[in-house]
Amino acid sequence: MDIATLIGLLLGFGGLLGGFFLEGGTMRMLLVETAALIVFGGTFGAVILSFTMEEIKTVPYFLKVIFADKKIDYLTVLDSLVETADKARREGLLSLESQLGEIGNPFLARGLQLVIDGTDPELTRNMLEMEIEAYEKKEKVGFEIFMAAGGFAPTMGIIGTVMGLVHVLSSISEPDKLSGAIAVAFLATLYGVASANVLWIPFANKIKGKSEKEVLLMELVLEGILSIQAGENPRVIREKLMTFLPPQTREAAAEQQQAQARM
Repeated sequence: MDIATLIGLLLGFGGLLGGFFLEGGTMRMLLVETAALIVFGGTFGAVILSFTMEEIKTVPYFLKVIFADKKIDYLTVLDSLVETADKARREGLLSLESQLGEIGNPFLARGLQLVIDGTDPELTRNMLEMEIEAYEKKEKVGFEIFMAAGGFAPTMGIIGTVMGLVHVLSSISEPDKLSGAIAVAFLATLYGVASANVLWIPFANKIKGKSEKEVLLMELVLEGILSIQAGENPRVIREKLMTFLPPQTREAAAEQQQAQARM
């Protein structure tokens, strides 16, 4: 479980519900089936209408991306690339074939296989860049689906409120029931705005953030593979790849290097 996602959901809904209850509200006031049906049914329908079924079928995958905590260990991959570069310089590129089965990163393994097979460096770059681009396009679908839901939900909430007010005005001959009916009508707007800003848009941003981290790792691997193929010095490769690391990871790597130098 991604702890940040869990904490965000708890704080988001906790803050909204807590404030409502402190004002004297009850859960019964918030639970209106008709408003929920209009907002969520309308939102899901509009999203399905906006995308192909093949794209809609990827939603379970993206929900897993949102809630699963996948650690990206840049330093381990960097160290692996530097060690591989050192071995390639000492024993030749063909010696790397024996360790392909031990590599846990599929993208790195495919890149090294291209190098071992003697693929032209420019072709190696193009093939790996195409794979990165394909990954970005796949992840962009999830971002767009949830952003679309975040755009449709508030509008569906307004539609639900208008429909509720039409019903209210048709019963204007019964003034004692108007206040309750108006409150129910405005719940549709609440459902729409709350779901957009606590669920759909944050989900889209979560997918985008995790995708960017994965792409950064793939770009680090790409540069490392090309450097290995060019026969560059492992120390130079390490310094080059350090520039790809996020600031906090880079600081940790620098501290690690200093500790090793003192030893």
